[in-house]
Amino acid sequence: MTTPTTASATAIELRDLVKTFPPQRGSHDREVRAVDAIDLRIEPGEIVAFLGPNGAGKTTTLDMVLGLTEPTSGTVEVFGRRPREAVVSGAVSAVLQTGGLLRDLTVRETVRMIASTYAVHSPVDEVIDRAGLTTLADRRVSKCSGGEQQRLRFALALLPDPRLLILDEPTAGMDVTARRDFWDTMHADASAGRTVVFATHYLEEADAFADRIVLIAGGRIVADGTTADIRSRASGRTVSATLPDDSRVDAIAALRATEGVSAVDERGSRVVITATDSDGVARLLLGDLGGSDLEIVTAGLEQAFMALTGDDREGQSGPEADHRAHPAHHDEELVR
Repeated sequence: MTTPTTASATAIELRDLVKTFPPQRGSHDREVRAVDAIDLRIEPGEIVAFLGPNGAGKTTTLDMVLGLTEPTSGTVEVFGRRPREAVVSGAVSAVLQTGGLLRDLTVRETVRMIASTYAVHSPVDEVIDRAGLTTLADRRVSKCSGGEQQRLRFALALLPDPRLLILDEPTAGMDVTARRDFWDTMHADASAGRTVVFATHYLEEADAFADRIVLIAGGRIVADGTTADIRSRASGRTVSATLPDDSRVDAIAALRATEGVSAVDERGSRVVITATDSDGVARLLLGDLGGSDLEIVTAGLEQAFMALTGDDREGQSGPEADHRAHPAHHDEELVR
């Protein structure tokens, strides 16, 4: 196999990638197909978000990109190399939620220790500063919060000056300011040619910071494009209005019977309708149904996610559902 050395080499190329796991011992279930014939190409300098329900296959896919697990079939190339070769060369680093940190060392001592394992590395103080840890450099790891420890993992990943960063829930535990600073750094790195691929449960994080979103469900890519592209895949617009109390029940029944209406939800004093013909629903609300305070919005990323994945929030199972379990998030959480 040839080994491209130019910066223009494709960052990640997956061809017909498949990963299966045997059924759990004592189970009569068939093998689990965690990744099902994925084809994907990511170019240098892209910031790509992997979105999908738990068990969708995104973490297993990233594990194969990092060489942590071997494909059942298909191929993975990272800058034209096998994944482990790319990692050993320092071309690839990862920021994972798991991975032990020595609690009795300080932040600076930790970075220095890991730096000593590389033949060539970025200056210790430089990566500490870029990770936003300068004021915490002399703090013991055991005294760092979960978000601060995640920033330390980020600093360690920067040491070999990698061309590709793989991030699994990179901002878990960070406050709003730390998350914004983190992504400012990521965008600066991408502008300089570094490729960033991250898995996240934060919809608004993918919306705000990714150039491209790869949406995975059932081990397959169900959508791949910009945020605007993904939104456009959701069916219809959302129309909301306030209905008169004395006719609310009949009005809701009429809305549900209207052609092109896919959902009618009551939210306090308002009714929210998802429909393909938003103008027709608006005329019905303001005319025959006596509605007021009308609002029409295009489908958001969440609606697109739900439409494209079948709102697969419940009952996720299989190896990936338990693999690198994610900590609970706030009301921003997408799926569990």
